[in-house]
Amino acid sequence: MEVDEAILETLQPSRFLSFAIPNPNPTLNPSLASPLIRIAVLDSPIQPSSPLIPSVAAMIVPKHRESDWIFSTESGHLQLLLSSPNIQRLILIGQEQQPVINGSSSSSIYRRWIDPNSLNNLEISLKPLVIALSPKSYFHNENLEVPFLCYEDNIVCSLVLEKCIGNFVGEMLVEDVEIEGSDQSREFRRRLRFKRMPNLVQTEIRIVPNKVSCLDSVDIGSSSIEFSPDLGVLVHAYLVPMVASLALIGSCIEKHVESGLRPKALCLGVGGGALVGFLKTQLDFEVVGVEVDEEVLRVARKYFGLEDGDLVRVQVRDGMEFMDRLAHGDVVGNIVPQFDVIMVDLDSDDPRNGVSAPPIEFFRRDVLLAARSVLRESGIFVINVIPQSRSFYEKLIHEFREVFPELYEINVGNVENFVLIAAKALPCSSSSSDSENKFLTKLRLAISGAYMDSINRIGDAIN
Repeated sequence: MEVDEAILETLQPSRFLSFAIPNPNPTLNPSLASPLIRIAVLDSPIQPSSPLIPSVAAMIVPKHRESDWIFSTESGHLQLLLSSPNIQRLILIGQEQQPVINGSSSSSIYRRWIDPNSLNNLEISLKPLVIALSPKSYFHNENLEVPFLCYEDNIVCSLVLEKCIGNFVGEMLVEDVEIEGSDQSREFRRRLRFKRMPNLVQTEIRIVPNKVSCLDSVDIGSSSIEFSPDLGVLVHAYLVPMVASLALIGSCIEKHVESGLRPKALCLGVGGGALVGFLKTQLDFEVVGVEVDEEVLRVARKYFGLEDGDLVRVQVRDGMEFMDRLAHGDVVGNIVPQFDVIMVDLDSDDPRNGVSAPPIEFFRRDVLLAARSVLRESGIFVINVIPQSRSFYEKLIHEFREVFPELYEINVGNVENFVLIAAKALPCSSSSSDSENKFLTKLRLAISGAYMDSINRIGDAIN
């Protein structure tokens, strides 16, 4: 598309432009070796409170990640901008995506490659272009330097296994990735991502190569290597504290088990099924999972090891509607509404405020009352929260206080997630010590050294 340079001279909140131009230096750097380069310009939806000189930044898209939704969609671009404090315009520059020819896929395996010297030369060569794409007011004090931001994550290489479309969640993909381990060891994971929230990993599990004696020979994308899901490890940072919250009712669960009752969990939001599978395989829970999109469940069964059976029953329904029906005595799939725990892992589907959870509907008092009514007297309601603002978080806490007598929180410690734990009553006590409680022993072993760290993060009752 042709772009009138004059429209870029001023900021316009939420304006998004994407276009391709001839590459001014196609031989300078392999990161931008194509004859065309794609330019995407986004102005922040958040206007500065005072008329300060606008902040502008540019970013070079990593090679072979041009088609990644993080860089190729407006919502991905928006989340990159929102994660860069005080930036009013973010300019992305990358290779133009190659078209699909004769039905073959243009995607390739991404392998991280960074040459600081070449990257610096590329930034110098692109400086005139970036200046031309910046608003005039940016150069108020004869400032001719536009910073280049560096996109960094822990992915060493990645390969998309499948892209598909769900009736409710829209486009999604499954990918295998090798991540950079803290101890230099190699670790492989499988991820489920939704296009509507490109920067959010919806589900992530560890995968292990089959029939391989040495990890040095393992290569993502090799036709001779197959991977199997490992459901015994929780890799999402917030899932371990969610599971660790069961320690608050460990004595009650142990009493149920001793009387012949299996502990029961209701999971709203199944995704790939990492939490559902862990509760079943590691803690012997009977689990009811509720997922609104049938296609998500197909993907979970095919790639993430989700298995329906006597101990795992999955309902294709809206989670809040499902709780409401159980609360009003409706028989839904022969399910008895007496759960030890309800675990909610649902994100908002509105990318305008960045990544956030849960959906705003959880503010409603009737939703919380329904949750309370389907729990056992000793039950807890556990929810993953990514607050879009402090006021959002405080309002959510206020609504919980109105319905549940006990409220606890775990600060996950990743600057993003909090886990709220709402209880119908004070945690039950037991005459036996923790060391004699078989369920607590099982819980400690299941989440290993992270157990005590998570327990220590449980604060005093908020109310």
